[in-house]
Amino acid sequence: MKLSIVIPVYNESGTILEIVNKIQRVQLDGIDKELIIVDDFSTDGTRTKIEKFRSMKDIKVLYHNKNSGKGAALKSGFSQVTGDFVIIQDADLEYDPQDYHRLLQPLLDDKADVVYGSRFVGEEPHRVLFFWHSIGNRFLTLFSNMMTNLNLTDMETCYKAFNSNILKLITIEERRFGFEPEFTAKIAKQKLRVFEVGISYYGRTYAEGKKINWKDGVVAIWCIFKYNLFTKKAA
Repeated sequence: MKLSIVIPVYNESGTILEIVNKIQRVQLDGIDKELIIVDDFSTDGTRTKIEKFRSMKDIKVLYHNKNSGKGAALKSGFSQVTGDFVIIQDADLEYDPQDYHRLLQPLLDDKADVVYGSRFVGEEPHRVLFFWHSIGNRFLTLFSNMMTNLNLTDMETCYKAFNSNILKLITIEERRFGFEPEFTAKIAKQKLRVFEVGISYYGRTYAEGKKINWKDGVVAIWCIFKYNLFTKKAA
């Protein structure tokens, strides 16, 4: 059995080596890991740091020739998946790979097809940060739930684990942060079994490199409309 971990990267020279080390230290009984790192045209030295991974076993490194966005990087990474399961992993250290065990368990138990790691449930540690970000996140999740008839608490979470055969059922169109509501809408239309587990969260400030902003929230609203109301096909 194999787990494919897809890591979209853009200007994360300060964290990319540490997140790869953290992933490699995670021990999953009976499950091999492959890392798929997609550099989205970083300009801060990230490419130099990840170049050494190209010669390492079970690590694939892809380079975009222009900055295209998180959704585009994930689409490139998904095309290289060979594992039974997939986990999306940001490179910024906000999400802890030690949570892989709880993300994978519903999949391994064949209770779920998709598992969301929620920052808003459970007893794991969470860094206390931006109030209005949390309000915006909860609004987007509520709006998405109204359209999909799911009852998620954290639609915008990075941590999404799923059976790799789902990649044959849906086609990712969004190139940037609109990926989250698009993916959620499409799995809902496929009537897949969706679970949610609590995870830890170590959010960072804009000074520390956080990239998402209010404009991405506006795009997310449009994507919720687009993929739930205006897109007929689940894919």
